[in-house]
Amino acid sequence: MRWGLSGVYVFIGVVHLVATDAMLPLMPDWVPEPRLVIQATGLCELAGALGLLLPATRKAAAIGLALYAVCVYPANVKHAVEHIHIAGIPDSWWYHGPRLAFQPVFVWAALWAGGLIDWPFRRER
Repeated sequence: MRWGLSGVYVFIGVVHLVATDAMLPLMPDWVPEPRLVIQATGLCELAGALGLLLPATRKAAAIGLALYAVCVYPANVKHAVEHIHIAGIPDSWWYHGPRLAFQPVFVWAALWAGGLIDWPFRRER
């Protein structure tokens, strides 16, 4: 789970950095400096992905990635509700519905991969 989640966040982080302008329409109006925020979140995703793999930073990275997943939810909602077209991303509820429903799973996965929770898979002590 840790390696898979790290891979997902490396991919998403790179997308944030190389396609910043394409993601600008997703940012809610109340977000200050949206371009900078997208780039900063890309760097945070990369740092979180690496941190999740290192025992010394695993718990902090897990908390950061879980908080990140909560914080980007408004942009995901805006994308779905306002039907914002982004090249390469479907604009259908077949895409948006599962994406929005799956966001809490990303929060759980980060916390589980970081060893902060063990629900529902109990680890042996």
